[in-house]
Amino acid sequence: MKKLSQLIASIQPLRVVGDIEIEITDLINDSRQAGKGALFVAVKGVAVDSHRFIADVVKAGASAIVCEDLPQTLNEGVTYIQVKDSIIALAHLADEWFDHPSRALRLVGVTGTNGKTTTATLLYEMARLMGYKAGLLSTVKNIVDTVEYPAKQTTPDHLTLNRLLHEMVQAGCEYAFMEVSSHACVQRRIEGITFAGGIFTNLTRDHMDFHKTVDNYIAAKKMFFDALPKGAFALVNADDKVGEVMLQNTLASKYRYSLRTLTDFKARIVESRLDGTTLEINGNQLEVQFTGRFNAYNLLSVYGASILLGFDPQQVLVKMSLLVPVAGRFQTLRSPRGYTAVVDYAHTPDALVNVLDTIREVVGPSGCIITVCGCGGDRDAGKRPIMAREAAVRSDKIILTSDNPRTEDPDEILRQMEVGLPDDARPRTLTITDRRQAIRTACQLAQPGNVVLIAGKGHEDYQEIMGVKHHFDDREQVLEVFAAEEATV
Repeated sequence: MKKLSQLIASIQPLRVVGDIEIEITDLINDSRQAGKGALFVAVKGVAVDSHRFIADVVKAGASAIVCEDLPQTLNEGVTYIQVKDSIIALAHLADEWFDHPSRALRLVGVTGTNGKTTTATLLYEMARLMGYKAGLLSTVKNIVDTVEYPAKQTTPDHLTLNRLLHEMVQAGCEYAFMEVSSHACVQRRIEGITFAGGIFTNLTRDHMDFHKTVDNYIAAKKMFFDALPKGAFALVNADDKVGEVMLQNTLASKYRYSLRTLTDFKARIVESRLDGTTLEINGNQLEVQFTGRFNAYNLLSVYGASILLGFDPQQVLVKMSLLVPVAGRFQTLRSPRGYTAVVDYAHTPDALVNVLDTIREVVGPSGCIITVCGCGGDRDAGKRPIMAREAAVRSDKIILTSDNPRTEDPDEILRQMEVGLPDDARPRTLTITDRRQAIRTACQLAQPGNVVLIAGKGHEDYQEIMGVKHHFDDREQVLEVFAAEEATV
């Protein structure tokens, strides 16, 4: 419990009605969690304005309300705190309620279109390999030291974020690593959080359904770097033209990494294979269990951030050879019949290009690539024909299939994808709505030495159809095919 006066010292009330010396038993922003002694923060959300639940919360026993608009009826025994922006207030109240957890950690945020999950996860693994306790907040899962929790959002809401960071502190973690999404920046979910560093991976078209324009998308990412404090580090990909934009107004110390030019952290691909890469970083050669230029960038940012966190450079190089790919990120599976399946989360045009170009580099111009891909529903429809075109240009055979159609008609999504197919690609393209059948067909078409890319869902273990999530895992589907092949070989 905490005194209300202590909590609201972190915000700037416009007006206070009632006693501020009362004890608060809980901090909530969900009216369904209301109970005796709670402080409820009413937020004007995109879909719901929770101001309309204030009366219900008071009836359930809440002792205090933070809101932008005071209700017409003010109940005796309840304290009302009016603020200009209740989202900003919630952020600082959450930080105060959980005893400023981010200040007790060396927290590094990772933002960009692609590579966030891999980079944040590998930094977590690096810290563990270096002997430290650490935490992770990612699209795939959240981890407090070694205890895993399912992730509902790339970047959690204010209360969940601060609670998880508090649990990390309680568990003895010294470091924490988290993905910072553009949505989280715009919705100010990282307001009040203290970062020791920030990493920018890259920026390509994504989330246009939310941001509307690329400039808005860039501005959202930049908000994170603009807010980094003096004493933190800002590490950006110098090979992405947006990297310098991220550094324009930051107070943090500026660092760059590159595969093309001489920067603070420089890497070169010596040899690339489906099962790994020989990489040179700042003049040191090492073997890593990752494939492709995009992974070389991810690993280079991990190396750079590790050094900036103070880890020993030679030890970092040794530990990098022990790192393994994140679930659903260029996971290679070898068929009993001699072909290779690659499961990858690539769900943007740029990510798909990166993965297909990587595979082509390894198999050569004469190798056969069979690509299975789709596009999610209720998301940026503009990328659908682009995804199909990129897959067609870089693959020998293509199977367009359902991803997560959500509330849209999956066949209509596929029709929109087909518009982007070049004429010469249509004879080598199949459209199979059922994703399970699409994966099985791709594997049946594959010959020894071929590569089957299954793109779009990666780590996800569900398929959302008409708003209902059904269990579905691309990797499981591939392994079922392999088991059947094993029985007949």
